[in-house]
This record gives sequence, structure tokens and C-alpha cells, in this order.
Amino acid sequence: MEKIDNLDRQILEIISQNARIPFKDVAAECGVSRAAIHQRVQRLIDLGVIVGSGYHVNPKSLGYRTCTYVGIKLEKGSMYKAVVAELQNIPEIVECHFTTGPYTMLTKVYACDNEHLMDLLNNRMQEIPGVVATETLISLEQSIKKEIPIRADK
Repeated sequence: MEKIDNLDRQILEIISQNARIPFKDVAAECGVSRAAIHQRVQRLIDLGVIVGSGYHVNPKSLGYRTCTYVGIKLEKGSMYKAVVAELQNIPEIVECHFTTGPYTMLTKVYACDNEHLMDLLNNRMQEIPGVVATETLISLEQSIKKEIPIRADK
């Protein structure tokens, strides 16, 4: 991977706080031209450093009042890809990680209420071939949500 420099890091710090900030404002803060910012951002996208931008929707505003983390134990770890393919078909699952520890996988799931959650667990997730057990942790409050820190070049 091509190395990113301090100007790249400064740009990342600014746009990770506000993805909608105009490039002219980023340029002014960085002391370079708008064209330079545009070229740098495009290069960072091409390098895979920037992997997306957009709006974040509050799940509660759509009726998803319950945020949960579901640990999934599989019959065999080698079944992971097949299970992920099935989990992809459940729109309420917004994240899935292959993990170490007591679970083979850890998913983040949104549900409207406990009844909806129970349906997702009993009739969708636990019915997937290879899933032998699930354990559900309900998030009572999200206290921290932030981007990874942009460190100065060492």
C-alpha cells in the first residue's frame, strides 16, 4: 500500500468529522488548492483508505428500538462463509464478524421490539444450517461512537 503523508492525514481528520464539508473549506484549512484536495481524496479512495461516505440513519427513527449483539456458535468454523451468505438475507443484521473466543461469529442486530428479536433469533438465525447456539446481549445505550483516530506519521 502506498504511504499516506501528513497532508493526507490532515485531510482525513477533517473529512472524517464532516463528510459533507466543501473541498474549498478543507483546502483553506490545509493551506493548499481545492484541486489538490480533490486529487488527494480521489487517491485515498483509489488506495482503499477512504472506503465510503454518506448519511447515517438513526435506527430508532425507523422503529428499531432494540440494538443487540448476537454471538453465534457454529458446528464447524469452516461453515462460516455459508452461514454469512444466509445471514446476508436478514436485513436487520447490520454487522457480522468472524471472531475468536466463545463465539465463532458476532453480529449486530436491530429489532423493533423483543417479539421481533425473538422471531429473528428463533425463526431466522437459529434455523440456519450449522448454527448450534446463539447468545444475545441487548445494548441499553450506545455511549461512544467515533471514527478511528488519525495518527501523525511516525
